[in-house]
Amino acid sequence: MDYKFLIRDIELIKSQKAIGTDKGLAKLGDGIVNLTYSMAKSMYLTKNSPNNKILRTGVKVSKKILATALKNANMRNFAKSRADAHDFADTAEALVAYVWLSKKISLDEIINYLLKNLKGDLNIRNEEINSAIEAFTNLFNYIKEFLPKI
Repeated sequence: MDYKFLIRDIELIKSQKAIGTDKGLAKLGDGIVNLTYSMAKSMYLTKNSPNNKILRTGVKVSKKILATALKNANMRNFAKSRADAHDFADTAEALVAYVWLSKKISLDEIINYLLKNLKGDLNIRNEEINSAIEAFTNLFNYIKEFLPKI
């Protein structure tokens, strides 16, 4: 099914701020980000399980991880002026939703991109945070090419 009609109005404006500050896109992106990270983490933990145990996890990606990754990818210009961590995280989620709705990247591609960038022991919270920040930073750097330049 084609979902592109959901971004038709934003496509007319095609500005970084219009995409990055859209609350509806952020809400859709929240679900996409949490689903894809949960899948990538489940796959990573299962592949690296010492006893070959299948591990499924459902996790919410913290605002801190998304905000830091967005800043690391030098994408602050998509966020509103004077943005805080919550605003940056919403912007990150909006960008993910936009590229997915634009059919520039699939859920499988997001999952695989995150999976290949995860490392370390994700059972140790600090290691997971650092690994997730790096994985999302790399994802945001990748999706930049699908976003407006102005």
